[in-house]
Amino acid sequence: MSTESGTRRARSRRRRGRAFAGAFAIVIAALGVLGLAGAAASIAQGPRITDVFVDPAAAAEASGSRLIVTTSQSLADVDASQVTITPATPFEVDTAGRSIGVRFTLPLWDDTEYTVEIADVASVAGGPAATVSETFRTPAAQMFLLQRSGATDGGDLIYRTDLTGNNAVPVFTHPNIEDFRATASHLVVSVRTEEDRPSLIVTDLDGANERELTLPGDGFVSNLQSADRGELIGYTFSDAELSADSGRESRLYTASLKDPDAAPAEIAVEGADPRVAEWRFVPDTDSILLLSFDGALLLTGSGGEGATALGTAMAIEGIARGSSEAVVDRVEQTAVVDLTDASEEPLVAPSTELGGTSSVTPLPDGSTIRTAAVLEGEVPTGRTAVALVAADGQTRPLTEIAATDAVLQVCVSPSARYAAVLVAPDAVSNSYDTYQLPLPERPETRILEIADGEPVVALAGAAISWCQVPPQ
Repeated sequence: MSTESGTRRARSRRRRGRAFAGAFAIVIAALGVLGLAGAAASIAQGPRITDVFVDPAAAAEASGSRLIVTTSQSLADVDASQVTITPATPFEVDTAGRSIGVRFTLPLWDDTEYTVEIADVASVAGGPAATVSETFRTPAAQMFLLQRSGATDGGDLIYRTDLTGNNAVPVFTHPNIEDFRATASHLVVSVRTEEDRPSLIVTDLDGANERELTLPGDGFVSNLQSADRGELIGYTFSDAELSADSGRESRLYTASLKDPDAAPAEIAVEGADPRVAEWRFVPDTDSILLLSFDGALLLTGSGGEGATALGTAMAIEGIARGSSEAVVDRVEQTAVVDLTDASEEPLVAPSTELGGTSSVTPLPDGSTIRTAAVLEGEVPTGRTAVALVAADGQTRPLTEIAATDAVLQVCVSPSARYAAVLVAPDAVSNSYDTYQLPLPERPETRILEIADGEPVVALAGAAISWCQVPPQ
C-alpha cells in the first residue's frame, strides 16, 4: 500500500469524524432546547397532580391517616392556611419535594364525601401557582359486637354489622368468650378453654387465620385493650394460684399481634406497686396511663420506662381519641389532666344540674358525655340521663333511659360522630351470667347521633368494638 493512499484514507476518516461530531452536537443542542422548552412550559403551567394516595377506610377508623398529593414539580412549603377540607376536620400539613401530605388528626366521619383543596401551590423554581383538589368518600361504618349464648346453645358469638342492623355477619364463635377488641387488621378474643384456662385468640377481621397468643401463664386475663394503631394490645393478668407471699396479681402486659409467638412484655414501673387497677393507651403515642392498687396515677413509656407521677386518683374515666387530655377522678374532684405537661384543671360544671354523675366519656373537642340520675326537684326519678356537656359547660340531653333499664357503659365511635349506650333492659328480670366479666343475658347497644341525639339503631349484644375498655 502506498503512502499517498493511506494519507487519503486518514483524511477521509477525519472528515467523517468531524461530520459525525457536528451532527451529534446539533442533536444534543436540539434536545437541550426541547428540554428547556419543556421545562419552561411546565413551569409556565404550574404544578400538576401526578399521583394521589389516601385510604378512606383507615382515615375513618383511626387518627393520623394521610392524604398525599404528588405533583409534577418540587414545591415551596405549603402552609395550613392554604388547605381547606370540606366538611371541616382538624389536620396538619407538610411539604417534601414534589409531595404535600395532609394528616387528619382525628378519624373522619363514616359514609361522608370529603374534598381537600390546596390553594396557591407554587414551584420552588417559580412560575404561576396552582390549586389542586382531591375528593374521596369514606365507607359506611362497621362494628363488632358480642352475643353470649352459652356452650349449650351454639356458643358465644362475635358478629360484624353496619348501622342498619340488617346485615349482621357471624365472624367468630367459642363456648366461652370473656371479651374482645378489634384493631385495624385483627380481632383479639379473650376466652376460657374447656380446661378453664385463659387463652387469647387472634384472627383476621373476618375470623380467618386463627392463632393463639403466648400468655404469661395459667390464670386470668382482664381489662383487655388495644392501641389505636400499631397492632398492639394490653391486658392485666393474675395467676390462678395466689397467696399472700407468691403469685402475680393484676400485672399489666402488652403484646404485638404481629408476632403471636413472642412472649408478652410486663409493664413494671420501678418503685411503684406492680398491681394495676386501671390503665389506658395514650392516643397517638407509645405511652400508657395507669392507676396502681395504691392509688398512684402514673404516665409511663411502653416498657415502663421514664414514668411520671401524676398524683393520686380513684379512677380513670378516659382519654379521647386524638387527645392528650385524660379525665380522672381525684379524691376531691374530677379533673382534666394534660398528659403533655401534667397540668390540670377541674372538669367543667354542666350548665344544667345533673344528679349524681356516674360516668364521664371525653370527646376530642373537650366536650364530654355524662350519665347521671334524672331529678325532679332534688329527688331522683330512677331514670338515667345521657347528656352532652360542651367544653364551656353548655349542656343538652342526648337521650333518657327508662327507670326499668340500667346503663352499663357509654362509648363513642372513633370519629366521635356516634355514641353507643350499653343498656340492660328490664334490669330486674335480666339476670347476669357467671362469666369472669359478667353481662346481662339480654344486653342491648343503642346507637345515637351525638350532634342531635337522634337514634340510629338498637343492636342485640355488648362490648361494641368502638369501646376502648370492657364494660365495667
